[in-house]
Amino acid sequence: MPDAQAVATAVVERVWQALRAAPRKPLGLATGRTMEPVYGALRVQLGRLSPHEQQVIRDGWLSFNLDEYVGLAADDPRSFAAFMADQLQRPLGLRPDQVRLPDGLAVDPQAEARRYTASLAAAGGVGLQLLGLGGNGHVGFNEPPCGAQSPCRCLELSAATRAQNAGAFGGAAGAVPARAITLGLAEILAAERILLVVTGAAKAGILRRALLEPPCPEVPASWLQVHPRLEVLVDAAAAAALPPAR
Repeated sequence: MPDAQAVATAVVERVWQALRAAPRKPLGLATGRTMEPVYGALRVQLGRLSPHEQQVIRDGWLSFNLDEYVGLAADDPRSFAAFMADQLQRPLGLRPDQVRLPDGLAVDPQAEARRYTASLAAAGGVGLQLLGLGGNGHVGFNEPPCGAQSPCRCLELSAATRAQNAGAFGGAAGAVPARAITLGLAEILAAERILLVVTGAAKAGILRRALLEPPCPEVPASWLQVHPRLEVLVDAAAAAALPPAR
């Protein structure tokens, strides 16, 4: 696809299919710069519906985000909860309990990870899972090395990931929380469908490794190759290192 906006439009088409499926299963959502045009396009699409159709979408909405920083409150503007509230929950008129994330202020983050997993399972698991791709090959906050059966857990963030996310913290990698709660590859690979969304030339090399090299713990995203319903949507810059499509 030519650019990030074209990718966003294509992603929203898939999300819209999932929102209108019967029975409808929860969406698996992600955060980050790659997702901003996606959620912008989703807001536009909802605005084009009739009031009745909008209400049907709102009434049936349930989503689970991949991760959250440990130590940030939901109303902290740097938290993923705040990002989702700004991007989707408030603009779409959803209740906070319809857009779920781990509790970054939980006293016991590992117990919170178990609670979050149980909540996802009780809701029937994810139908369509959106994923971005980290510069070191992580999906969610599953840092390398990471096996395909890794569960939802609290973990230490790598220096590379903290540097990649420093923009929301005044550019200071040291201000990025050192830990996060993330769904594991076990929960991600349990989704019915996975949509890997990658844009920008900076991701071209790691995307090639994730898709074309044998799956391995050193590139967590490479485990996505084993999923039977993986779809990859990329722009021209991110696809530059991939073989030409036939």
